[in-house]
Amino acid sequence: MKTWLLTAFGAALIAIGFAWWWRQPLPAPTPRPADDLPETCRELAFEAVSYIVCEIALDAYEIVLARADQAGKPLRDLARLAAVEPFILAMNAGMYHEDFSPVGLYVEGGHEQSPLNLADAPGNFFMKPNGVFYVDEAGNAGVLETTAYAAAGIRPRLATQSGPMLVIDGEVHPRFEENGTSRHIRNGVGVDDQQRVVLAISRGPVSLGSFARLFRDELGCSDALFLDGAISALHDGRKYLVGGKYPAGPMLAVRRKAVGRAQ
Repeated sequence: MKTWLLTAFGAALIAIGFAWWWRQPLPAPTPRPADDLPETCRELAFEAVSYIVCEIALDAYEIVLARADQAGKPLRDLARLAAVEPFILAMNAGMYHEDFSPVGLYVEGGHEQSPLNLADAPGNFFMKPNGVFYVDEAGNAGVLETTAYAAAGIRPRLATQSGPMLVIDGEVHPRFEENGTSRHIRNGVGVDDQQRVVLAISRGPVSLGSFARLFRDELGCSDALFLDGAISALHDGRKYLVGGKYPAGPMLAVRRKAVGRAQ
């Protein structure tokens, strides 16, 4: 009998303790320190996927493309770029061949290193329409479908061709399912209605359809371009924020614009 009473008393104490614990407020999540992200970037959730989104005003920041060191040797990953090019953020900027050369148009510092590619072939790059992200000689940024770019007579300071387009004139790419089963970490680029270059990378796997809607519905980009997937990464000049030392061909970097820097 005494054993039964002790067991019952112990169970009552446990129940009282559990009830007290259950009524306590849960601790608030620890906010991410602001200096964890580059100054142009923010965290954003869209359709249950977390992203880092960076909105680049070209009057204050400069975008550059890079893929090789001064000796012409491919850099191969964003950490190596950080060793030769100071930047506040960098990410993959297009697809490449086995020798790390660009699959499509690539213009760096006003010099074309690879021509526009109008071919048909398997793979994301050739999922037409594909497109080009560019900044022209006057400092205007844009994203254009490839044939529209070819007809526009643009004189680019920098340009990278990739594919598929995510958004074309406000419409999601016609070949995307609403929320398909192919899901990867992905990164892309658009230009919003304030003429800011908008870079986005998912923190987790996302479908192409949802990624396109992010640019159109949340970020205000009527045209946006897929840059890479599965091996997508974001680096802040010191460390990787998303992804890691995956192979990279063309790379896009953002740095603060020096006062008086020639355009």
